[in-house]
Amino acid sequence: MGVIHYGGASEPLHIEDRALAHLKVVIATKLRRNESFTLSWRHPDDEPGGRSTIWLHPSIPLRFTFGEPEVPQLNVKWIEELMHSANSTGGIMLVDEMLDVPET
Repeated sequence: MGVIHYGGASEPLHIEDRALAHLKVVIATKLRRNESFTLSWRHPDDEPGGRSTIWLHPSIPLRFTFGEPEVPQLNVKWIEELMHSANSTGGIMLVDEMLDVPET
């Protein structure tokens, strides 16, 4: 399980390592361009219902911590979908991975 430590937030955001690796690419790209945006996610089933949103800004300290030492193979389609949402007025909505399913 990976973690995003953001600013002085008392509670870090826990995200599965594979999702965090993809999210890191999108967040780093946006912040490298000096772009601010929001990140939203649905609360896991074991937490109170609902969703949360944070405002990401280049001047606020950010750290990604991964549970696994290996970098997973990245899914370009998933990164593109996350980047598309990052560029929308609603900001990044952490969505499930986009898988290529062969047509039968």
